[in-house]
Amino acid sequence: MVKPGSVIGWKLDRSERAQLLEQFPPRYAKPVADHVTLRIDAADDPLPNEVRAAIVGRTDDERGVEAYVVTIDGAVDRPDGSTFHITWSLGDGRRAKESNDVLKERGWDELDHPVPVTLTPARF
Repeated sequence: MVKPGSVIGWKLDRSERAQLLEQFPPRYAKPVADHVTLRIDAADDPLPNEVRAAIVGRTDDERGVEAYVVTIDGAVDRPDGSTFHITWSLGDGRRAKESNDVLKERGWDELDHPVPVTLTPARF
């Protein structure tokens, strides 16, 4: 289990969150739309820099995990080999970290056009 405060990345701007949830209605009962992870087990690491970010793709396992792929300064690949994303919505009993597995197993579909998002460096 990852300790609170040991994950670094970027939080989705709260003022944009509601608009994005309207633009991309959550498929499952629990909307998440909270953050993009850079690194876990990073309690001693500094916060990341500010970045340019955009939603560029989507994945869904059809069983309760929906996520949107995000570019960070033009890249979708996280340093750990996974994909930058925002877990968008979850069904009952599902967890946000499962988005990593869905992206690895199913890949993702590109959106018609990138949607810029505002992200703020954060620890969570």
